[in-house]
Amino acid sequence: MKVSLEWLQKYFDTPLPEAAAVAEAYTFHAFEIEESAGLPAQAGDLLDVKVLPNRAADCLCHRGLARELGAILDWPLTSDPLRTPVSMNDLVGRSLEVQIEDPKKCARYMGALVRGVKIGPSPAWLQEAIEAVGQRSINNVVDATNYVMLNIGQPLHAFDATKMDDCKGEGKYSIVVRGARENEQITTLSGETFTMLEGALLIVDDNCDQPIGIAGVKGGKAAEVSSETTDIIIESANFDGTSVRRTAQALRLHTDASLRFQNRPSPELAAYGMRDVLALVLDIAGGEVVGVVDEYPARPEQHRGVSVSLAKINDVLGSTFSNQDVLNIFNRLDLPVTHEGDTFTIAPPFERTDLVIPEDLIEEVGRIAGYDQIPATELPPPENAPDQSRYQGVERMKDMLVEKGYTEISTQSFAAKGDIELANPLDKSKPALRTSLAENMQEALTRAKLVAPLVLAPGQKVRLFEVGTVFPKSGEYLALQMSVPEPTFGHSEVTDNLTEAKLEDFGRGYESVRATLGAFNQFSVYPFITRDAAYWGEEADDLIRTTGGPLITRIDLFDRFQKEGKTSLAYRLVFQSTERTLTDEEVNAIMEKVYTALRAKGYKIR
Repeated sequence: MKVSLEWLQKYFDTPLPEAAAVAEAYTFHAFEIEESAGLPAQAGDLLDVKVLPNRAADCLCHRGLARELGAILDWPLTSDPLRTPVSMNDLVGRSLEVQIEDPKKCARYMGALVRGVKIGPSPAWLQEAIEAVGQRSINNVVDATNYVMLNIGQPLHAFDATKMDDCKGEGKYSIVVRGARENEQITTLSGETFTMLEGALLIVDDNCDQPIGIAGVKGGKAAEVSSETTDIIIESANFDGTSVRRTAQALRLHTDASLRFQNRPSPELAAYGMRDVLALVLDIAGGEVVGVVDEYPARPEQHRGVSVSLAKINDVLGSTFSNQDVLNIFNRLDLPVTHEGDTFTIAPPFERTDLVIPEDLIEEVGRIAGYDQIPATELPPPENAPDQSRYQGVERMKDMLVEKGYTEISTQSFAAKGDIELANPLDKSKPALRTSLAENMQEALTRAKLVAPLVLAPGQKVRLFEVGTVFPKSGEYLALQMSVPEPTFGHSEVTDNLTEAKLEDFGRGYESVRATLGAFNQFSVYPFITRDAAYWGEEADDLIRTTGGPLITRIDLFDRFQKEGKTSLAYRLVFQSTERTLTDEEVNAIMEKVYTALRAKGYKIR
């Protein structure tokens, strides 16, 4: 998520450190920083924070990241929008009704009818705020919904109420959240028309049975807010993460809203989003809130709290924290805590959906304190060492194959055909799980032969092997495939199904060969050219390499015979550049230099 430091600064009285220092604080205590870049002075500095899925429910927003930064730096927030009570009981109206077909897919839906708004450009501060994090300013109402989402994490949407006709003549607007019918279509705000999967969640104008939005993904063209809009219906809802993810993936339509919903924010957040967006819309677009509807059929159960002892914290982390140390950390995180003896019980705030088990609390203590501040402690040896004999049997077999000149390969588990088809293949040409290693081996062997002269001497056969899992209908198993069959490995008979091979005895007591890496040599992406040099004389490797220059990447003596007291030698030369594709003319010129140097030694070219 792109984060503006100027925006974060609004949460603190103390001036924030430079962007590099803030990035370091996040990196060592919370999240990796994917990118940091300086923006124009009026926009402040930008950080691209990699928020992991377990924290996306509360940290895909500036408020959540400000709370994290405050805990890391031990700075209090000037104000917290999620700690101010929300009440909208006095705004309930009868001009709008909402129906939810399946509470499992839509836990909560709030709708607010606002009349008399004036659509226009956003004020400068709002435009600058959302543009600073890569958003495009559209108009004051749409920008308000995006601002609140970026600020506290609740996706919102505004519909043009005047485009939602009262076809039933009942004098009120009616929204239903339901599954799409077979082949039902919707045109989105971008003008694209999508055919929905049956059951995918839609927002529908129930008066005319007209889809006006793809739930949790994108709004529809039918109720788009425009410069002529005067009355709007604002949506603040909570949709099931799995449903939203499936819909977005099926349509290949991923949005800021779908990203947040698929990470399952708390339904409680919807009320805070509605409160904030109504206040902002009334401030910058005017109008009057006629009423608010809150359908909340799937309220989450009251969280009973999570407990952890000081002993367990120190045991897991290898630390020596005191009760006060732990208490201070929970207070810095603004986590309601009760402390009895050496046990801490946390009542997680509604937005902290990641705090479920004691280990979650231990992680909070460790990361805020700083893992670099916890001394390294050697783990005790396991009481019952696992039996690695079968694994070592496989390793011994691999080491023996390498000694015989084989090279191990590792290919994807996907294939053009197989018993098990993938629902969403990464590569359309390989939509199944492999039932054999042979297909991928053949592909690898074909490619290997093309580059073999770079690594193998002339006449040396390419030898590849792979050990990998295959997936036939009868059940998956570990298989062996070789490009050139080997009859036996010690006492173990060769079989392509290693599950049936007696590898335990073969590997018992074996220690795997430890490979040592040599110096790295830059490889070239350009093609190579080979030439043979045959002559009567003596070995002249150094002379050929020196004369040929740096474009000779490999030289091999591949033939020698004697006749009438003379020795015939033949060398294979491989030419390649790291900068360009060589031409035959270039290589022929070098070969002429080599021949000239050999003749100068008195050798006769064959």
